[in-house]
Amino acid sequence: MKLYRTVSGLLVEYERQTYALGDADLDSLLARDDLYGHLLRVIGGSPVVAEVTGDAPLLAPISTQEVWAAGVTYFRSRSARMDESKDAGGGTFYDRVYSAERPELFFKSTASRAVGHLDKVAVRSDAKWSVPEPELTLVCSAKGKITGYTIGNDMSSRDIEGENPLYLPQAKVYHRSCALGPAILVTEQPLRRDTRITLEILRDNASVFSGATTLDQLKRDPQTLVDYLFRDNAFPTGAFLLTGTGIVPPDNFTLHARDEIRISIDQIDTLINFVA
Repeated sequence: MKLYRTVSGLLVEYERQTYALGDADLDSLLARDDLYGHLLRVIGGSPVVAEVTGDAPLLAPISTQEVWAAGVTYFRSRSARMDESKDAGGGTFYDRVYSAERPELFFKSTASRAVGHLDKVAVRSDAKWSVPEPELTLVCSAKGKITGYTIGNDMSSRDIEGENPLYLPQAKVYHRSCALGPAILVTEQPLRRDTRITLEILRDNASVFSGATTLDQLKRDPQTLVDYLFRDNAFPTGAFLLTGTGIVPPDNFTLHARDEIRISIDQIDTLINFVA
């Protein structure tokens, strides 16, 4: 089933029917370990409403949750990070992160910095090399159980991070640097390892970049990433965790204003954003 946040409230799409959840609280829902079963019980008494369409006024499916991210979890990302930081001496730094038992985890966004489907993402005004990073995003309960999945866009300033790895917060965390949506896929089953992730960037209605990867290229086990995130930390309303990217545009590519970014993940949908 899929959980949507809209301007008029929460919706659940299940077996080709869409149900309105009325005054349901997203925070209390996402905090639950039994989200799938709970939603099944709730929609049993909820009214059926119109079908959710691709151009519906959807909001990012987040309330008070924090958004965190894992880095250097795909070999392609490792190689890109090493290349962009070689002049700053960061080459071996990222190789060691890729091979280490402990993953790289960093804070990415608050709800106020995140945008949803068909909304505008931003690039930093002081960056010259900016790219989207398409990422499977884990929806975690308050106790650290993966209860769902959504699509995340981890907007990144590659020149700023490449200048010095310690600049990573500035390269990653700024207003409209994170997009989530269009929905949360709520399921009790892990996604298949052959789940496909694709990225396409359109400029003036023409494709200027496209790429694809699959979850079997993800080096880290998703639940292990969550376990590290929840070590000595508390997320009373749950948390979102981006799992890293396996699709990186070439070094001569940077986003332009009004570019259209399309990220698709099997079973979830397509997240579309425009560059402000």
